[in-house]
Amino acid sequence: MQDFSYLTSSHPSYIEELYKEYEKNPLAADPEWKKFFEGFDYASGRSNGNGTVASAATPEQLTKEFAVYKLIQGYRSRGHLLSNTNPIRPRKDRKAELNLADFGLSDADLNGTFAAGQFVGMPNAKLSDIVEKLKKIYTNHIGIEYTYINNSAKQEWVRNRYESLMMEDISQSTRRRVLEKLNEAVIFEKFLHMKYIGQKRFGLDGGESTIPALDFIIAQAADAGVQEVVIGMAHRGRLNVLANTMGKPYEQIFSEFEGVIPQDSSMGSGDVKYHLGYRSDATTPNGKKIRLQLAPNPSHLEAVNPVVAGFARAKCDALYNNEYQKVLPILIHGDAAVAGQGIIYELLQMSKLEGYNNGGTIHFVINNQVGFTTDFTDARSSDYSTSIASMVQVPVLHVNGDDPEAVVRVCMLAVEYRQQFNDDVFIDMVCYRRFGHNEGDEPKFTQPKMYSVIEKHQNIRDIYAQFLLDHADKEAQNLAKELEKKLWDELQQKLDAIKANPLPYSYQEPDLPWQKMRRATEKDFEKSPKTAVAEKKVKELFYEIMKVPDGFKPLRKIDKLLQDKVKFFEAEGKFDWATGELLAYASLLAEGHDVRLSGEDVKRGTFSHRHAVLYDEQTNEQYSRLQGSAKKDTHFHIYNSLLSEYAVMGFEYGYAMANPDALAIWEAQYGDFANGAQIIIDQYLSGAEQKWSAMNGLVLLLPHGYEGGGPEHSNARPERFLQLSAELNMVITNITTAANFFHALRRQIQWDFRKPMVNFSPKANLRHARSFSAIEEFSKGGFQEVLDDPFIKNAASVKKVLLCTGKMYFDLSEKQIADNREDVAVVRLEQIHPIPVKQLQELHKKYKGANWTFVQEEPANMGWVGFLKTNFEAFDMKYLNRPASASTATGFGKVHAKEQAALVEKAFDK
Repeated sequence: MQDFSYLTSSHPSYIEELYKEYEKNPLAADPEWKKFFEGFDYASGRSNGNGTVASAATPEQLTKEFAVYKLIQGYRSRGHLLSNTNPIRPRKDRKAELNLADFGLSDADLNGTFAAGQFVGMPNAKLSDIVEKLKKIYTNHIGIEYTYINNSAKQEWVRNRYESLMMEDISQSTRRRVLEKLNEAVIFEKFLHMKYIGQKRFGLDGGESTIPALDFIIAQAADAGVQEVVIGMAHRGRLNVLANTMGKPYEQIFSEFEGVIPQDSSMGSGDVKYHLGYRSDATTPNGKKIRLQLAPNPSHLEAVNPVVAGFARAKCDALYNNEYQKVLPILIHGDAAVAGQGIIYELLQMSKLEGYNNGGTIHFVINNQVGFTTDFTDARSSDYSTSIASMVQVPVLHVNGDDPEAVVRVCMLAVEYRQQFNDDVFIDMVCYRRFGHNEGDEPKFTQPKMYSVIEKHQNIRDIYAQFLLDHADKEAQNLAKELEKKLWDELQQKLDAIKANPLPYSYQEPDLPWQKMRRATEKDFEKSPKTAVAEKKVKELFYEIMKVPDGFKPLRKIDKLLQDKVKFFEAEGKFDWATGELLAYASLLAEGHDVRLSGEDVKRGTFSHRHAVLYDEQTNEQYSRLQGSAKKDTHFHIYNSLLSEYAVMGFEYGYAMANPDALAIWEAQYGDFANGAQIIIDQYLSGAEQKWSAMNGLVLLLPHGYEGGGPEHSNARPERFLQLSAELNMVITNITTAANFFHALRRQIQWDFRKPMVNFSPKANLRHARSFSAIEEFSKGGFQEVLDDPFIKNAASVKKVLLCTGKMYFDLSEKQIADNREDVAVVRLEQIHPIPVKQLQELHKKYKGANWTFVQEEPANMGWVGFLKTNFEAFDMKYLNRPASASTATGFGKVHAKEQAALVEKAFDK
């Protein structure tokens, strides 16, 4: 909003001149002045309906009126800096500059009447009354930030709805519901605190207004047409949300506190109780049915955010025909985490992008004013933990957690705004943490003063019960005691019984496919399933993806590329790597499976190989080469992502988590960029099935291979993934042929279980003639975990077997062929985890007179050798590699070439 404060001290005649100009030509006036003059005319009764006025205003009158107008605008933009949102300590002085003198007014003006009161619904009111109303709306227990929103219609909607909502009464039934939910929240924490002394639960104590807040968000969302709510949160208050929002039976929670191990632990080793997820079907107080899902989350506090966002998007794509209003994501943050974690910035930057928009997220911050032990003054530079919201121009509602009615009001507004604009919105509930970071921690070590106040501070349920009593609800006190005794007795009874009786959950598409999934066994990895596609269908799909629509003009270079691929196939009967990849997607689309691919520059591919989307050279119109292969209601989703790894990989993981019948893929621009998403890899990709029984079929494509590209563009760090590999948790591949890649992608959907697959993709070898595959390789068989040496005709003559993976094969094989070394076989390991032991043993028998050496181009402390040395014991094998190195690769091309040549020579050394 433009700042006109300097004009309040200008000579009155200046404003008078502006007013005269406005009278002559209202359309030419500055929008801010026009708004003021129109309101002034209307409120003072000076307009006669045709733009003229009945009498002239004095310059001094105009100046005072404008000062009041700017005072009103000042409260709207900066009133939040004075709002009484902190329940336990005075707020920091942020220099709101909302004194009368800041606008050229004084106490002498308080009894004067001003037409400018029209701008807050009080035409010709006393200034004292105008100020009183502004303080009630903008500086009470709620503070709102919204005036940085550039969209004037959106800003006006927020202002009008907020100001009207602040003046509305709360109904008696709403008050009773709030008291009931507060009782559940407070008594649940008190019960656990007494029964499980010293056990970690990361309680909600001090922030219990979260429970009525979620209750009203969910109820209002259901009234607004939302069918599903997906919640992501860290551990603070999670048990309370599981019990009192999600409906997880108290018995199950008590069982977890008692350390009872489920009889069937076949689906995982489990996780601590405050990381677990849950889902249920709920009925709101208005009788509306709504599905609730709380995603599991590790202790990386905000890692769940993109997972929830992607999950919600997948549900909308699969079930609701992209009607994003049907699924509501709610993310519950801590104040220190939302301010300190970069994932929040990445997620907000994604929120309005075509490939990642999901209709808006409600961000609910449990602002207990302290991190682990860190005071908020050490936790951020911004005024608020939510200040990042202004970057994407979404409103922030700050609210006092000790005023549950104010909390309910902001929740109402948040839902309305989200449904109206399909936009994110933040609620910053300022509260406190009654105990330490966990219940065994001593918070006075770092906050002695604050915790001496908290010790004496009444809990919110008792505060609210007294509030109701003070506001003529004489039954409130008795009701509060009655509710407390009833719930306490129920909790005690269920603790004694410890019998689980979950809420029913009726499975829906795409839930049902998950019900058909089973846990994989070692036998499943002895041989891959058949994933071939009939030759006739392969040809049909090939010609479909090679054509362009009539009237579409691709770049001549692209047009020639497509024509050359057709000519090559018709002459040689082969497909290159990119075509093999697109054929995999096309075949899955033709079978009714959605495919989603995202990452930086994936439409063309980092190495200009894929060209899944073409651009008209004249109109820049896009054409997806895959969509013509799809069945009706089946879609190929491909999006060039923002420059993010962490949030985007998390989003795609969440997408894959929602629908096992869709193939979700994330491609790194260079494989080592995956290290930016290491938290998702460590906490979700590698361990989710064991921790939370959560399968996932996400595919990561990580370009990898030493080609003289330097330390940042050579090595995708396979050792990191292999170190995480155990218990069949994920599939690690380094594939060398187009057909094998085709089968690997199709296998992801063919299996009746789901595993993440990490493939270390080629770069230069995308165009290597020996990576091309004949059509017969697509129309027969399936994925081959090990590829034998096609050059060797007589196995008995082989004295040495060079086992390798990925690009190393081509370097070794070219040397072998050039030197006609029939005594050396070069065998490719296409899948490294799970290790195809039986297939390797068969080849060991075939080359029974040979010594085996595993050759890798990566240094000794990287790559594949560490994993194989530790996990492969089927037969003795030597290892050859570069020396251990602190850096992944040299940055000098000539040094690389020399190193690589020496490595290859040594491999063939007799």
